[in-house]
Amino acid sequence: MYTISKLAKEANVGVETIRFYEKKALLQQPIKPSQGYRQYTPQALSRVLFIKSAQHLGFTLAEISSLLVLSNSNCEEVQSLAEHKLDVIEEKLKDLTRLKGSLQSLISDCKNNTNEKACPIIQSLQPEKK
Repeated sequence: MYTISKLAKEANVGVETIRFYEKKALLQQPIKPSQGYRQYTPQALSRVLFIKSAQHLGFTLAEISSLLVLSNSNCEEVQSLAEHKLDVIEEKLKDLTRLKGSLQSLISDCKNNTNEKACPIIQSLQPEKK
């Protein structure tokens, strides 16, 4: 059994994180005894570690909530959620690759700029005049 501070330490998170997970209904808050501190079970530690692992894979807390609900379901539903997440990540990668190309081009323009009073990067950020 763990107090909230021991649970947080074991999970390598802050006490505020544990409270936040409780507010978001990702973790059940134990009943407080009339004297003493709330006691968290080893299952609570497992749940916090599950949440952190899922976050490292890029899942949002809402998606993690769905994963927790699906944890007793068949694998197809979980797979579908993971495939959707992969699609989102692939779209982000395309956007980041496009942004990288744009920045590389602007940096190249800057390096080749002979006009010291006009910066191609600054000019590209200005709204077009009508």
